[in-house]
This record gives sequence, structure tokens and C-alpha cells, in this order.
Amino acid sequence: MNGRTQFTHVTIALALLAMGAATGVARAAEPAYPTRPVRLIIPSAPGGGMDTLGRMLSPKLGDAMGQLWVVDNRPGAGNNLGAEIVARANPDGHTVLMALGNQLTVNPLIYKMPFSVEKDLRPITMLAIAEHILVVHPSVQARTVKELVALAKQKPGALSYASGGVGSSLHLGSELLKKRAGIDMVHIPYKGGGPAAAAVLTGESQMMIGTLSSTIQYVSAGRLRALASTGAKRSKVLPDLPTMVESGYPGFEADSWFALLVPGATPNGIVERIRNEALKALQHADVLAGMARQGLSPEISTPAELAARVKREAAMWADVIKDAKISVQ
Repeated sequence: MNGRTQFTHVTIALALLAMGAATGVARAAEPAYPTRPVRLIIPSAPGGGMDTLGRMLSPKLGDAMGQLWVVDNRPGAGNNLGAEIVARANPDGHTVLMALGNQLTVNPLIYKMPFSVEKDLRPITMLAIAEHILVVHPSVQARTVKELVALAKQKPGALSYASGGVGSSLHLGSELLKKRAGIDMVHIPYKGGGPAAAAVLTGESQMMIGTLSSTIQYVSAGRLRALASTGAKRSKVLPDLPTMVESGYPGFEADSWFALLVPGATPNGIVERIRNEALKALQHADVLAGMARQGLSPEISTPAELAARVKREAAMWADVIKDAKISVQ
């Protein structure tokens, strides 16, 4: 080894030592986390799919991180109330939001928001997708999406569809069908997916795009007829049911999904810690079984992928909202 080579090796070794020392200092400078119980804000009332998922995951997160994860239900203002609490919280990782996709993509388009989803909330990961299916009352003379669209075109405005409320995923999914198929149907909003499904069961409304969990028992009993699933791929519960894409509507995707977010200025290390533990929690057998009972499928992402999904879906729903003149103001 000549002198120049030896000098180079020594220089590289010193540089690596310096980098290691700097990294060690940086790690030592990072505050311990968590140092107290973590509040998991659920922006909906107890008992729904989001609340159930939060209560399944919180004990796993608490055990893994050495601090309790406490579910705190803060419903109101279309889920905006709970989200604002997190957006305004100290960005130290001790206040975390479980969000419904629509509140991130649709709410900024129809509500006067007191905070910015993009600036005041930081994505961590997606958690799960709730499958949706298009169902009709058995009296409706349609067994496929094509036949339903033909029927709606024959009698414009004669069919009505139920939803869980203005701006809900059930509402937007049906409006997307109206837009893509060029049909006219009357919207009848109800206070939640359960009452909406009940309305279709009685024939008060003829159809709806509903969650699998709120409709599957009635489909199995023959009290509702399923025409298609609205996700990117076929339902594992109803594998013979075609998707809307397979029914002739390329790119049609309308479902509900859940994600974790924190205040916008939360440090990278905390975001990574929460994400890593959340992904591990989703792998527990009892969590997977509980999710399956709720019609939920695990769906994870990187923070960047979650941010991109929010942006992409917001653009899609903006067109639907504009055409349908949807507003809650």
C-alpha cells in the first residue's frame, strides 16, 4: 500500500467515524417518545368502523410503545372537530388522528375548514379499506350495472338512491356513478349507513352504494341484490361479484379508508416510530380477524403514498362535487 492509498483509507475511516459520532449525537438529541399516554383521536361516535378499528389497534400500540394509547372520541362537524384538535395539538406525537379518507379529500371541498389538511396534518400511513358494494331492492328489474343504467335512462329521475349523508362516501360514490353513466337519480340522505340500508330494505329508496358490513347480511338473505363492488379489486367476501371497472367503468373506485396522521410539524423519528408499530399491530391475528368481521381489509402506505392518494382523490371528487352542486354551507 503506497502513502497516497494509506492516506485515503485513513481519511475515509475518519469521515465514517465522524458521521457515526454525528448520528449518535443526533439520536441522543432526539427526545424520548412516548413519555406519557398517547391520545388517539377518533372523530366519530363510538361503535362505528373507525372507532372499532381504533380500539383494536390501541392496546397493541400501547404494549409495543410502553405507554397507553387512549381512544378519545370527538365527533362533530363532519369529522372536522376531531381533526382540528390534532391539527392544533403540540407536534410531539402524543396526539394522533385516525382519519376517514373522505374527511381528508372531500371535506376541504365542501366545508369552510378551520385548518389546512395539507399543512396542519402530517400523514403516517393508511390502515384499512372498507369495501363498498352497489345494491338494489329486489323489486328493481336489474341484475347487472348495465341493466340498472339502462333502467335509469328509460325513466330519468324515477329511481332514488340512499346515502349516509351529504358528502359521505356513500353519497359521492353514487354521484360518481351518475356522472360516469350519464343518468339521473334522486338522492335521499339519511343519518348514517345503517338507516340508509334500512331505507333500501323497505323500498323507500331503490338502491345505494353501501359498506359491505352494513349490507352483506341482507344480500346473503336475498333481501338486497348486489350488482358490483366499487373497489379496485373484487371483494374477498363476494369473489363472484364483478367490480365497477369490470362492469364497464374504467377507473371507477369509491370506497372508505382509514389512516393515521399527526400534527404537521411532528418530527420524522416520531412519525417513523408510530408507522412501524402500526404496521406490526395490523399483523396480529386477532386484529385481522376483527377487521374481517367489520368488512375491513388491511391497506398500508408510506407517508408520501398517503399524501399522493389524498391529492389524487381530492381532484377526482372535486369534479363530482362541482357537477352535482354538493354543498353543506
